[in-house]
Amino acid sequence: MKNLKKLSLLALFAALMVFTAACGGGTSKDKSEGKDNTTKTEEKKELSGSLSISGSSAMQPLVAAAAEEFMAQNPKVDIQVQAGGSGTGLSQVSEGSVQIGNSDVFAEEKEGIPADQLVDHKVAVVGMTAAVNPKVGIKDIKKEDLIKVFTGKITNWKELGGKDQKIVLVNRPDSSGTRAVFNKFALDGATPAEGITEDSSNTVKKIINETDGAIGYLAFSYFTDDSVTPLSIDGVEPTAENVQTGKFPVWAYEHSYTKGEPDGLAKEFLDFMMSDDIQNNLLKQQGYLPVTKMKVERDAKGNQKNL
Repeated sequence: MKNLKKLSLLALFAALMVFTAACGGGTSKDKSEGKDNTTKTEEKKELSGSLSISGSSAMQPLVAAAAEEFMAQNPKVDIQVQAGGSGTGLSQVSEGSVQIGNSDVFAEEKEGIPADQLVDHKVAVVGMTAAVNPKVGIKDIKKEDLIKVFTGKITNWKELGGKDQKIVLVNRPDSSGTRAVFNKFALDGATPAEGITEDSSNTVKKIINETDGAIGYLAFSYFTDDSVTPLSIDGVEPTAENVQTGKFPVWAYEHSYTKGEPDGLAKEFLDFMMSDDIQNNLLKQQGYLPVTKMKVERDAKGNQKNL
């Protein structure tokens, strides 16, 4: 009888050991499977396909540089970045012919643009100022005189302490966001007189450099050498710090608009534009400012307030 009881206890103990091992093994397997699934989920999906971007020429250097970095990290992706002006970018993204439309102005400011259909992504801030041929002989101008220059009331640089040289205006077309920003914040809404009209900021810079007495306007990102002279306004230098604090008046958000909420490559690229690497490094290299460093903000009507 004692032997039978011992055998029964041994059998029960063995059964418990088998059950415990089975449960433990099952738990271990579940954890392993969970870990494998998590790893697979966290693996970065390989991106592929093409992305079309157009619009602001003031934004083009930044977006093109970011696109190069993005494509280097994602070899199966092709991104085409075209300029053409903010109006073009807004029109094309509204029509669906590009996935991202870049603009120096709010969509609400452009007539004929269905702003309610577009989603605004503020990716940077850009400062802008008047630029003159280095031989002109001035580096600072009063705002009231700048308005007189662009409206044709002052026609010779000697009137402003510069050389005895005829002033040659270099303007941007009506579709240009740079023109809209400059007219609004540098000229107080005054309409510029007729002059040379060029669509590309690179071409404007080249004309100013090659034309005696020329004056135009450019984003800070184009002042990479001494081929043109950026002007201070009312003694305030066109610097990043002065823009960030609101002391320098001529600046704008750099908007990347999508038609509805972005998805696919458009979302991936816009997320990349807002990454620390781009915001903290590439923007500075390219002459732009991070939105997060601004101490003032503006709305679509141009109203500015401290943050």
